[in-house]
Amino acid sequence: MASAQLFEEPFDADEYIERLAWRTPGGGSKGGAEAFDPKRLLEEFEKHIEELKQLDERIQRRVEKLEQQCHREAKEFARKVQDLQRSNQVAFQHFQELDEHISYVATKVCHLGDQLEGVNTPRQRAVEAQRLMTYFNEFLDGELRSDVFNNPDKIKEAADIIQKLHLIAQELPFDRFADVKAKIASKYHDLERQLIQEFTAAQRRGEIGRMREVAAVLLHFKGYAHCVDVYIKQCQEGAYIRTDVFEDTALLCQRVNKQVGEVFCSPETVMAKLIQNIFENKLQTHVRDKLEETRRSDAEQYLKNLYDLYTRTTTLATKLMEFNLGSDKHTFLSKLIKNIFSSHLESYMDMEREYLRTRSSMILQRYYDSKNHQKRPLGTGSIQELKERIRQRTNLPLGPSIDTHGETFLSQEVVVNLLQETRHAFERCHRLSDPSDLPKNAFSIFLLLVEHLCVDHIDYALEIGLSAIPSADAKNANLYFLDVVQQANTIFHLFDKQFNDHLMPLISSSPKLTECLHKKKEVIEQMEVKLDTGIDRTLNCMVGQMKHILATEQKKTDFKPEDENNVMIQYTNACSKVCAYVSKQVEKVRQSMDGKNVDTVLTELGVRFHRLIHEHLQQFSYSSMGGMLAICDVAEYRRCAKDFRVPLVLQLFDTLHALCNLLVVAPDNLKQVCSGEQLTNLDRNLLHAFVQLRADYRSSRLGRHFS
Repeated sequence: MASAQLFEEPFDADEYIERLAWRTPGGGSKGGAEAFDPKRLLEEFEKHIEELKQLDERIQRRVEKLEQQCHREAKEFARKVQDLQRSNQVAFQHFQELDEHISYVATKVCHLGDQLEGVNTPRQRAVEAQRLMTYFNEFLDGELRSDVFNNPDKIKEAADIIQKLHLIAQELPFDRFADVKAKIASKYHDLERQLIQEFTAAQRRGEIGRMREVAAVLLHFKGYAHCVDVYIKQCQEGAYIRTDVFEDTALLCQRVNKQVGEVFCSPETVMAKLIQNIFENKLQTHVRDKLEETRRSDAEQYLKNLYDLYTRTTTLATKLMEFNLGSDKHTFLSKLIKNIFSSHLESYMDMEREYLRTRSSMILQRYYDSKNHQKRPLGTGSIQELKERIRQRTNLPLGPSIDTHGETFLSQEVVVNLLQETRHAFERCHRLSDPSDLPKNAFSIFLLLVEHLCVDHIDYALEIGLSAIPSADAKNANLYFLDVVQQANTIFHLFDKQFNDHLMPLISSSPKLTECLHKKKEVIEQMEVKLDTGIDRTLNCMVGQMKHILATEQKKTDFKPEDENNVMIQYTNACSKVCAYVSKQVEKVRQSMDGKNVDTVLTELGVRFHRLIHEHLQQFSYSSMGGMLAICDVAEYRRCAKDFRVPLVLQLFDTLHALCNLLVVAPDNLKQVCSGEQLTNLDRNLLHAFVQLRADYRSSRLGRHFS
């Protein structure tokens, strides 16, 4: 029998047909093909279709019945909603009427209250006036009978009464009421004193509530300010038990700040007054005592103390900014700090400059004393300086150069001390100078650094170093000026670092920046001129020493040996000594300089070295074996030139080596060699000059190749 449950989800039509066929005898695959009965299956399908039609009709009738029922319930629900809307409208109308009635009643009540107040206020005033007149009569009679004036527990009420009587008494004529005015004033002051005593006692007992009550009563008395003063005084009792007054002050203010808010109605005023009292008494006394003991006896300690005290005071002020001190607490605290330090800050910069000048001079003098050196005056226009300049530039024998025994008169220890003193001065200047004066003050400190470090120490050492450089023809000269260059470079790096790290932040946004940069550039240029002059003279001395070695060690027979078949050496003794000397000087240059300066100086030295060897080789006549020795010497010079690591110098010696080949090449191949890659661009006169050095120049008629 078909039912609606068979079609519930999930419904699969194919599965439904399969189940129906399986249940029908002979309709499925059971029993094989012989058992299959299509007629019976068809009958079963037709029967089931009829059942499905009947089921559909039953369901349709049920649906129609449910739809009719739904329509009836919808109409009923709509009717109920309409009834509720009508009821709500009626209720809203009643609510509006009630609201209007309440407003009407409230208006009447307010009006009635105003009328009652109008009647009651004069009555209360009259009662209050009568009460005050009663108390006034007691003062007039001279006998205070009321319990309020005699009972200590009613001091708050008595204070209110006497405060009002005191105001009234001030309006009365003095000639008629002098006596009673005096009595009221006496009682006023007596109560005021009692209240302050009560406040003090409550503060000692730590009774915050009682302190708040008494302070509220005293608020209308003239002695309220005295009450605050007493509170401030008692707060500080026992607060300064350690040696660090600044830390004690911070802890005190932190503790009192919370209490002030619970006791007084205007805590910011009381807190500001407490801080002002501490600054003007405790801190000012501490600062004065600390500074006055060293102001005239020890400038260094005075400046250190001033910096430390000012720093700690401003740090304390920063902590106090957390508290409520009124609207402009920054200005308030700045003014307090200024009042403490103003007398010291006005003269600070003069003392800083004087101390720095004295201290720097002492550091320099102590150094020169340790070297047993008396500083030479290096003023312009002296006869000695004129002689020195003539001797250095013309090599005339005007007396020996200064012998410093290898002393550079430069000390990194001295420089570090000078820079450290200046750094401390910059730090103090940054902290203690007015912002508007900071760039100017920092610039004045920088000028002192330039004077003592750059002029009195570095420049003086350069002058002494220049004076100690021997003439170019001096023998076995001690060329220590490169040591001066090395130390001067190191010192100036330290100077430049301090300029960038400590001076620049102080002047970077002011017009003084241009002046500082200009002054620094001027100092650098002056030193560079002297360094360049000294290096140039030192290179001349090096070349002079090479020339001396060649003159004493090189023999004419080196390149024209008597027995050309018995030459065993690879290069001459003069060449060996010159190369050893050059290698030593190249290493010295590398140790003394840095950056591009190394390449610049080595290039100049290499060019002069090449020129010297070139000119030296042109002084001799060369046999065939002598030419081979010359080539070996130049090869050794070229190997030495590789230590320079300068392409130009190596190229010059490569060319010189190629020129020396002209001394040994077969006459028939001479023209071909002159046209070679390395010689083709050279002046033919130069090639001819080298060929003329050959011993067989005339016999082999080599000049015809250049005619």
